[in-house]
Amino acid sequence: MPLTAQYVAQELEAASKVGDPEADELVSELIDNKEIDGVNALFRTIATLKPGQDRSQLPPKLGAFLDSAEADPPGWTGADVKAAEKFFDRHRGEVAMLQGTVGLIGTYLSPTGAFTLRSTGRLGGVEGPGRRLSQSSRLFVDMDKKDALTDGTLKANVTKVRLVHASVRQLHKKSGEWDYAKWGEPVSQKYTTGAACVFSVQILQAMRNLGLDVSKDDAHGFMCAWHYVNHFLGTPEKWVLPKDADEVDRLWDQERDKEWKRTDDGVFMTKQATDYYKKFFPGPSHDAFIAMVRTALGDKYADMAGLANSVLATGAKPLATGHRMVSSLGGGLLGGGAEKVTGVNPYKDIIGVASTAFRDMEKAALTQGQDDQPQMHQELGDNR
Repeated sequence: MPLTAQYVAQELEAASKVGDPEADELVSELIDNKEIDGVNALFRTIATLKPGQDRSQLPPKLGAFLDSAEADPPGWTGADVKAAEKFFDRHRGEVAMLQGTVGLIGTYLSPTGAFTLRSTGRLGGVEGPGRRLSQSSRLFVDMDKKDALTDGTLKANVTKVRLVHASVRQLHKKSGEWDYAKWGEPVSQKYTTGAACVFSVQILQAMRNLGLDVSKDDAHGFMCAWHYVNHFLGTPEKWVLPKDADEVDRLWDQERDKEWKRTDDGVFMTKQATDYYKKFFPGPSHDAFIAMVRTALGDKYADMAGLANSVLATGAKPLATGHRMVSSLGGGLLGGGAEKVTGVNPYKDIIGVASTAFRDMEKAALTQGQDDQPQMHQELGDNR
């Protein structure tokens, strides 16, 4: 059965020592037996994976792995699909944007996760966050598209991420630099399930922080979607998040402060990401956007991540000032609402504009360098 708040601490401790044996063995054999010419060639092969494709042209071991990885989660039903689809029908835009901001920054607040992300070649380092944003976004890009849960699209995208995680574990294993006694397994099942919490209930909490109304049924639908994703990331059933949003909320609140810390790696990557956002939210609009992200994340965790504070992030009191600061941008980032009075949600219009702009940001990240998957060094090296 999936995780519960009662047993989550001991189960996560066990999960920290476990990778994904089936995927790890596949990736190791493909590379070591020269069936795939290194990690970058494996990425290019993974990028071609899609629902219903002819697998006869793939390396036989990869084709067999994909066949074995196709089964839906135990107990998955049509009702689960409908619940998830209803959630995305109501909250598609803001959720995609919040997963790509609050969600990604949340993954940087795990010290082991932050080190793992920053140390894997061009996914981090001085070359910027575009490739890291691209790879991380594979977890949630297009999960809100109609039929993604039934036509194999989401399943294929998440399986790509599963194989990328196995590739990262291979890089660390071959480097000889990973401290297994201290950190457990690279991209362990603990980290995978923790990331699923960040992208699910942490996002629901962010929506509440922003004053967005999410019904109990909608929250359940979102958790159904992440239960599905968690399964296709290769997580054993005992560590998969349940579909019960309240239960996941409890276990996440119980464990989060044990896992999230301020680190140089986390602050570094948060700054890279927020600097990258400036291309899409220039000038004062960037301040408004970051204020919205900070409010969504909450001051405690925003401070851990090193997110800047400003008058715009302090709530209703300076609302009119905040509107005036951004009202000159093409009719106003806030929808021409410079004269709105205190008591109106100061982030509603920012969320709407940011949700549209963030689609462009995702597209830019996903197509950076004209490739559909990021490249990594054949060996560890983060260029810092």
